[in-house]
Amino acid sequence: MSKVLIAFFSRKGQNYVSGSIKDLPIGNTEVAAGMVQEITGGDMFKIDTVKEYPAEYTQTTNVAQDELRAKARPELKSKLDNMGDYDTIVLGYPNWWGAMPMAVYTFLEEYDFSGKTILPYCTHEGSGLSGTEREIAMECPKANVRIGLSVLGTNAGSAKKSVESWLKKNL
Repeated sequence: MSKVLIAFFSRKGQNYVSGSIKDLPIGNTEVAAGMVQEITGGDMFKIDTVKEYPAEYTQTTNVAQDELRAKARPELKSKLDNMGDYDTIVLGYPNWWGAMPMAVYTFLEEYDFSGKTILPYCTHEGSGLSGTEREIAMECPKANVRIGLSVLGTNAGSAKKSVESWLKKNL
């Protein structure tokens, strides 16, 4: 079995869930990352920015939209020294404005994914993957980007069977 890295961007705190704003102690993408870790035994790496996003949901969405327009590459808090050790990267992120958070682009641009398999999954409240698999393939042309998994954020806590089935098909 290949060595698996679970790299994910997730935001706890105020989030849009089932049509209203709720305070989440753990972001939906991180909840799913925990399931992936439990199933694969892979190593976890949280993609986290130096500059924190606002606590308030609407302010965060405004910042995210500004970053998307500017094609910003937010600086990350930490970096992996051993990316070469991994064959498979399970890449998790929320769908923000129909795209991956710009911090995920920063992560993808910091490493060489040549010959690696990337399994993308996203959490969302109705937008699905929104073409992010194609974006990852463009950012990492020498990687094998597999079909992604779309997890409705509202259902993240009960998505283990879906996550397991997806991993079984792709690992």
